[in-house]
Amino acid sequence: MGLLFMALLLFWTTGLPSDIIVNVEEISFHLHKFPLLSRSEVMERLIAEAPEEGDKKCVISLPNIPGGAKTFEHVTKFCYGVKLELTASNVVYLRCASEHLKMTEEYGEGNLSTLTETFLNQVVLRNWKDSLKALQTCDDILPHAEELNITKRCLESLATKACTDPNLFGWPMMEQGPMQSPGGSVMWNGISTGARPKHSNSDWWYEDVSTLSLPLYKRLISIMESHGNRQELLAGSLAYYAKKFLPGLNRRQGATETTACLMPMTLVASPSEEEQKVLLEVIDQLLPVQKGLVSTKFLFGLLRTAMILKSNRSCLANLEKRIGMQLEQATLEDLLMPSFSHSMETLYNVDCVQRILEHFLAMDQITGGSSPCSIEDGQLIGSPSLTPITTVSKLIDGYLAEVAPDVNLKPPKFQALAAAVPEYARPLDDGLYRAIDIYLKSHPWLAESDREQLCRLIDCQKLSLEACTHAAQNERLPLRIIVQVLFFEQLQLRTSIAGCFLVSDNLDGSRQLRSGFAGSTDGGWATAVRENQVLKVGMDSMRMRVCELEKECSSMRNEIEKLGRTKVSSTWGNVSKKFGFKMKSQMCSAQEGSVSKQNNGSVKIEKAKDRHGKHKKSSSSNGYEE
Repeated sequence: MGLLFMALLLFWTTGLPSDIIVNVEEISFHLHKFPLLSRSEVMERLIAEAPEEGDKKCVISLPNIPGGAKTFEHVTKFCYGVKLELTASNVVYLRCASEHLKMTEEYGEGNLSTLTETFLNQVVLRNWKDSLKALQTCDDILPHAEELNITKRCLESLATKACTDPNLFGWPMMEQGPMQSPGGSVMWNGISTGARPKHSNSDWWYEDVSTLSLPLYKRLISIMESHGNRQELLAGSLAYYAKKFLPGLNRRQGATETTACLMPMTLVASPSEEEQKVLLEVIDQLLPVQKGLVSTKFLFGLLRTAMILKSNRSCLANLEKRIGMQLEQATLEDLLMPSFSHSMETLYNVDCVQRILEHFLAMDQITGGSSPCSIEDGQLIGSPSLTPITTVSKLIDGYLAEVAPDVNLKPPKFQALAAAVPEYARPLDDGLYRAIDIYLKSHPWLAESDREQLCRLIDCQKLSLEACTHAAQNERLPLRIIVQVLFFEQLQLRTSIAGCFLVSDNLDGSRQLRSGFAGSTDGGWATAVRENQVLKVGMDSMRMRVCELEKECSSMRNEIEKLGRTKVSSTWGNVSKKFGFKMKSQMCSAQEGSVSKQNNGSVKIEKAKDRHGKHKKSSSSNGYEE
């Protein structure tokens, strides 16, 4: 070491000329042999092997040194005894360069290999931020970092710290939250500020790890999974990473969600289509299969982007299965995926929606949620496990109504999707009827047989009164369907009226019973009385409506009877005129009074005829015929 300091002293004080030139990349370093060969085995060997050409300087090249010229500059400073500042950003380069140049303890105590290795283990790997920065530098010299196991150690460090609350150990993160006060012991230049950092959520590491390249990020998620990190956290990180580098995912997000997801996008260059395709397929491989870990909207965004990027069939099938597992969480907007393939004639990708529905029904069969149950008054009565499938049935009916106006949508494809929903999943067929009606209106050229085949999907017994009223007047429906609708409408109305009278009688009969036990069981009977009163109000309303209908029927019957009597009287008057019946002149004066009464009667008949003619005109103007 004494000789080294002497050489350095001579160099700096007397300006001794350099005796070696080291070429690194496109830069030439004019150095001295002794400081280099005293620290590096490789430099000693290269200097010894260099040819001597008189007074010319020794020239050597280092084309493959890790970190390039900038790292070699730090190495030469260390060889000349200049104090070297190690950081998380340069320690990996220096560690790999020292290994490449064989700067071990055999060539000097406290050599660069030992110094950088100690700094890695005791400083960098104990800190989240430094471990992340060191891992990012591994990308440039990955083969060298892999050989020294630096990449794996950084990944293990990050995976361990990601499942731990950073507030417990004070690990610095790239994005610190706002400061809160009072309380806390945050120090600034050794002085307490009286503030404390905001507690982080379990997803505090999402933004930090999203700065990693895809290969390193993929390895990190795999290590986290092997360490037992929670699946929902891994899925959340994957969703964050995908939204950051796949611009298409943010086009259909809500306002709040878009703002949160697009903020990191402003600092990131958009990757190429091929890079996006690789990223999407990797995200699909890494996503846990468990249901509900990511939103259905996010999965639809992945599927839509995969179609645009023409991802492999396996990726598309996996995404369709994932969506099918939680289809009840989807919205109509999610299902309206355009057809990106030139071979498809329809405006929307109906085939994809049908495959997703089939996956949902298959999963519903496995989970045992498809047991049918009873339907009462248009309401589905049964196990709560049927709620997802009823939600999906409404969703599919709405989707059918949206795609029905497409003139290129063939009847078999429309019918296949409509028939894929089980009958028990539809409490009411109003949505299906509306979709079929829109389809018939948009396809007026359909044959009668095709119309009947589509309308057979509708169960007329599960149509509401409003739907029945519309269907009975719908000229687009086949005649057979209209007849069925009218029949079941009358049957439903009759059953409802009979049920109302039956319930009303039961209520009247139970008043005395309730009043007798009200004092002893106030708690239970009070609730029952309130419920019965509400039901009684409904029954009274129904009874009033029935009474109004009876009055209308009675009024119509009286009008019909009046019309009948008037017609008979006018008919006999015409007969008397036709055959010339007149009173005899030889009647006595005593009979003149009766004759005058008869004349008055004929006048009344004429007035009745006039009223009858006016009534006929008013009846024809109201749409009724005789």
